[in-house]
Amino acid sequence: MNQIGIKHEKNLYPYSKGTAPVMLIVGIAFIAANLRAPLTSVGPLVDLIRDNLHISNTLAGMITTLPLFAFALFSPFAPGLARRFGTNLVLLWSVAFLTVGILLRSWSGSFGLFLGTAILGLSISVGNVLIPSLIKKEFPERIGVMTGVYSVSMNIFAAMASGISIPLAVGLGLGWMGALRIWAVLSCLSIILWIPQMKRRNRKTSIVEETIDVDIVTDTLKIHDKLDEMAVVQGSVIEKVNLWKSPLAWQVTLYMGLQSMVFYCMVAWLPDILIKQGMNPSKAGWMLSLMQLALIPITFLGSVLAGRRASQRSLVIIGSTCVLTGLLGLLLGGAELAFLWIIILGIGGGFTFSLSMMFFSLRTGNADEAARLSGMAQSIGYLLAAFGPMFFGYLHDATNNWTMPLVILIGVAGICLLAGLGASRDLYVSSTVRNNHLSKL
Repeated sequence: MNQIGIKHEKNLYPYSKGTAPVMLIVGIAFIAANLRAPLTSVGPLVDLIRDNLHISNTLAGMITTLPLFAFALFSPFAPGLARRFGTNLVLLWSVAFLTVGILLRSWSGSFGLFLGTAILGLSISVGNVLIPSLIKKEFPERIGVMTGVYSVSMNIFAAMASGISIPLAVGLGLGWMGALRIWAVLSCLSIILWIPQMKRRNRKTSIVEETIDVDIVTDTLKIHDKLDEMAVVQGSVIEKVNLWKSPLAWQVTLYMGLQSMVFYCMVAWLPDILIKQGMNPSKAGWMLSLMQLALIPITFLGSVLAGRRASQRSLVIIGSTCVLTGLLGLLLGGAELAFLWIIILGIGGGFTFSLSMMFFSLRTGNADEAARLSGMAQSIGYLLAAFGPMFFGYLHDATNNWTMPLVILIGVAGICLLAGLGASRDLYVSSTVRNNHLSKL
């Protein structure tokens, strides 16, 4: 693989493997914590919101699906904002708008609920896209570890938010509005912890300019020979690769989308599937929490292992095998061994999610390319995630059982495996575009 892009990206930034800035790591972890908690906190409260605002079940369902459509809509635009205004500044403003969205959805009735939900969905989409590219830029030697930190923080707070929503709303008497509004505290704290990165950004600019000047004098021929995919002039990036024409980019996108569809179908319908098999509703709810808890440590382990391998083929096979085993167990095994199938499903989901995040960095040659691949994959991925649970529910209504939906989901997981085998190859998306172009000449 072409290593020159990584080499020069290291030169442009002053932090090496031994001097990783603690405040940047903390800031990334806290921003990641905001990327799911405001969403997962809503699910347990949907009934309370519906009864309080007197809205239909259809509108109540839109509370959870609207952010996914926002992800799909806005993800492709986040890289352009980062190139124009800087990644750190765009992330700061995204968390600020997230705070506005959290507060608005809790204070202004039905209109504020949906407007605030849309705003926070658009804000979260920026973090979804830009954090992986920021990790590639700032931590080129420890992408796996930092992606693990990012993933674990996001999933821990996601599980925590869904678990404490009812105790906050009912137990402490905050109501659904107070239980949702409390997450503005986390976003405000994240803004405070991210402000130091704005100061570091100004200081880093002079370092970048000085390093570029030295490289231009000492290494001009190598740059012209080997950096044919990008041109860096005073910190700006000129795009030369159309990712939409890259077969590898589409494999990464399909893998991201299909693993998201499987996960969100399980989040939406797993308790109902288990209840239909004879499990009591309370235990069925805990099974969903068990799946999320099993997922958390694997997201870190999977990221670290992926970062240490040139090809992630074996990890793709392990993850998809676990997902397929868990789904087959739910289809054929009944409720007696449900806890086992749920744990296996959670382990598989941890691998597939961490790999989908890692591919944004591992299959690209620079941070800008990583951001654009992330935007492309997450736009289509979350569109599939939004429609998946609705289609899954429609199949259940049409057949009056969960057999056909689970069979279809097993097929989706199989296609996800095939896409993952392609996405795990030791290549850059830019090289597949070039090879595809040359094959047509």
